[in-house]
Amino acid sequence: MSNTPHTLHDEFPAEAAKISALKVKDAHFAKLLVEYDQVNGKVHRSEVRVDLLTEAEEEVLRKTRSHLKDQIATALRKA
Repeated sequence: MSNTPHTLHDEFPAEAAKISALKVKDAHFAKLLVEYDQVNGKVHRSEVRVDLLTEAEEEVLRKTRSHLKDQIATALRKA
């Protein structure tokens, strides 16, 4: 288990300009960013034991975060 906060800046360091541009012009993309940050925050809080979740709950959050990251990556490739 890693307690590194997987921020989008860390995940896509070379894509900061694209992320900013897409966030402004694509409402769906902006929503994905918000959802990612929310889920990522929950995972991180669980990892550092601020919030106690079951392993199953944490696994669901991790899968959700991965799915959102994949959607964000796909949007960045298309931009």
